[in-house]
Amino acid sequence: MSFANAQTSRPLLLGSRHMVSAGHPLAAHAALIVLEAGGNAVDAGVAAGFALNVTQPDMANLGGVAPVLIHNPERDLVTSIAGIGHWPALATLEAVKAAGNGRIPVAPQRWVVPGALDAWLKSLELYGTISAAEALTPAIDLARNGFPINYFLRHNLIEAAPLWTGWANATVYLPDGRVPEEGELLCQAALAETLERLVAAERAAGGSRENGIRAARDCFYRGEIAEIAGKFSEEVGGFLRASDMATYEAAEEPVLSVTYHSRRFFGCGPWSQGPTVLQMLKMAERYDIAALPEAELHHLLIEIAEKALHERNRHYGDPRFNDTDTDWLLSDAHAAELTDGLDPYQPAADNDVLPRLGRRSPDTTYVCVVDRHGNAFSATPSDSTILVTPMIPGLGFGLSDRGLQASLDPTDPNCVAPCKRPRLTPNPGLMIGPEETMVYGTPGGEVQTQAMLQFLMHHLHRGANLQAAVEEPRWASYGVPATEDPHPATSGLVYVEEPLNGQIGARLRQLGHDPKPWPRQAALSGGICAVSRNAKTGVLSGAGDPRRMSYAMGR
Repeated sequence: MSFANAQTSRPLLLGSRHMVSAGHPLAAHAALIVLEAGGNAVDAGVAAGFALNVTQPDMANLGGVAPVLIHNPERDLVTSIAGIGHWPALATLEAVKAAGNGRIPVAPQRWVVPGALDAWLKSLELYGTISAAEALTPAIDLARNGFPINYFLRHNLIEAAPLWTGWANATVYLPDGRVPEEGELLCQAALAETLERLVAAERAAGGSRENGIRAARDCFYRGEIAEIAGKFSEEVGGFLRASDMATYEAAEEPVLSVTYHSRRFFGCGPWSQGPTVLQMLKMAERYDIAALPEAELHHLLIEIAEKALHERNRHYGDPRFNDTDTDWLLSDAHAAELTDGLDPYQPAADNDVLPRLGRRSPDTTYVCVVDRHGNAFSATPSDSTILVTPMIPGLGFGLSDRGLQASLDPTDPNCVAPCKRPRLTPNPGLMIGPEETMVYGTPGGEVQTQAMLQFLMHHLHRGANLQAAVEEPRWASYGVPATEDPHPATSGLVYVEEPLNGQIGARLRQLGHDPKPWPRQAALSGGICAVSRNAKTGVLSGAGDPRRMSYAMGR
């Protein structure tokens, strides 16, 4: 049996018209509804994004973040929407440091302006074809009428519930004082009302489609919703005010890209960790990946991943505040410098990382869509409503706690500053090649880029179809200081899924790593979704990761 046809727990989904893969089946279905009605990939992706903000409150949030990549072949365009909010004007380095006693606070003082809502609406306004009301319809239905709680959400509700003393979260997620059982309906009336306010604002605006979408946006960022959010933040000690929301706009920004084996890979700018995957590919291109034995291949990829993550920590930050030389970072010459002396058959030099402990957040999800015209949408929404953030009473969502991924070191490009955007770990992927166009991504914080790299290596170099590449056992290194404060790291630590750990763990130890076993298809190793379109036939492939709730649908 060839690798490409290896048995998978889910079938590779094939279609000839359109395809979506999302972090929750009902979000994928929301996208499919829009596609079947004639909407394009951006319309469908935005509908799925809103639906994810309803169906995965443990993973993403209307008040959170949502970096987006869009490919429009008719315009020969790849662009990004920077769905990340900035620090409030009151959030000086000194104020944030004082609030957290020298660390990023685990409190409202780390809240930044919501970015997700504007990312969805900006994408729709610029590259969609439908109204905000049409994109919001599935999400409103799911919030108003409810959806069945799955095992993954229930587990996270159980974990989060002890935090909710005095929070509005408990009134929604513990409606009768207990965590609902799997299969019980979760209704979110306040969130439905917030979404319906946006629809009402659009309808009242009149005029063009774009004018209506902007009116919905202003309802959120410059109207009563912003006032309520700002007052709530002030009441609980946060720095965010309505004035911070009024000045925010999710910017359309240039993408970064590299060529890897005749394919062009795209990522968001250094306001995210998007360039990390691109740097990994530039390093990997210097080796004959397909020829390497199993253990040596993974050793090499672990070292490449760690080097790229170190690069992220040294150089990436909001380009509005930093002069990041991305041309140099993504150059062949710099890739050669980084891989100098890196031998797949020999232990690498010590990365000199001091072990530190800290919490790693699981909250992120993903959606990707390709339509019949070849338009592609890739987005990684994040910031949980429920895990560590109190919900705004009456609005049904929480404010982004993305400030936890900033630094308090004034020499760090990701250091806290008023109106500066903290660097995101969420980073959607997009590839355009002579044989296929592909969108892909995953939740997983520090694991995201590592899981994406392994998925790409299996698909591109080992003949694995999308589903097989998604399901292949993975590893994740924890040897590089994390983005998330207090920037934990444990030198040499690599978690490896079974059965891969049993196959290569001993050799990885010989090569200088400290492998620890993960169970087969561990949720912490990510939840990759991917969709590709064959350039010659137009046939679409879709894959969803069984490690989480990911699901693909299409026709």
